[in-house]
Amino acid sequence: MDKLEMLLAGQHITKAYPLPDGGTLLALRDVSVEIPRGKLTILKGRSGSGKTTLMNILCGLDQPTEGKVLLEGKEVSLLTDRERTNLRRREIGFVFQSVALIPIMTAAENVEYALRLAGWQGDRKARVKECLEMVGLSKRMSHLPNEMSGGEQQRVAIARAIAHGPKLVFADEPTGELDTNTALQVVKIFKELNETMGVTILMTTHDKGFMEIGDRVYSLENGEVQP
Repeated sequence: MDKLEMLLAGQHITKAYPLPDGGTLLALRDVSVEIPRGKLTILKGRSGSGKTTLMNILCGLDQPTEGKVLLEGKEVSLLTDRERTNLRRREIGFVFQSVALIPIMTAAENVEYALRLAGWQGDRKARVKECLEMVGLSKRMSHLPNEMSGGEQQRVAIARAIAHGPKLVFADEPTGELDTNTALQVVKIFKELNETMGVTILMTTHDKGFMEIGDRVYSLENGEVQP
């Protein structure tokens, strides 16, 4: 792949955890992945395969034991803790399986809160409306999370993740608690964000039904990328 098309890369990543008996648990073994700009990349694998560990390393939440992570050619592990925090706050968005919306805030307030945390400059109310319209929730802006379905809550979470205009969105099992049809709607929103906004998305899943939708798919098993 042309380097100009690659936003993020993990090169020869190994993650080892010490065991009480003096041994070592290898969660990742010499893993190399490339995440193309403006595309949907999927990390698939069963629970315990290492996909969440890899995602945490790629977004700078954790450090590899060996190997390196490059974001637009810059090595993330060489950044200070504060620089990595600012990177996640301003240039990265997150979508989680558990949604993690603030229950006492409306859909609009949840998205606006993310803008405040990112220090986003501009008309926040207009941006909130724009993002909720992107995910088809313009009529649910004033609803609290407990007044929305699981799929609607996840769409609010996506609007929150993209509100500050991140280069990259990490989505960790975003469809894990949704039924098949609702999950498919969420993944289609990701594809629309690729095409309309050029957002790069890295998504983990154990659902084999989404493999054909991904522009690039990596399969992890026992901490290794499978051919």
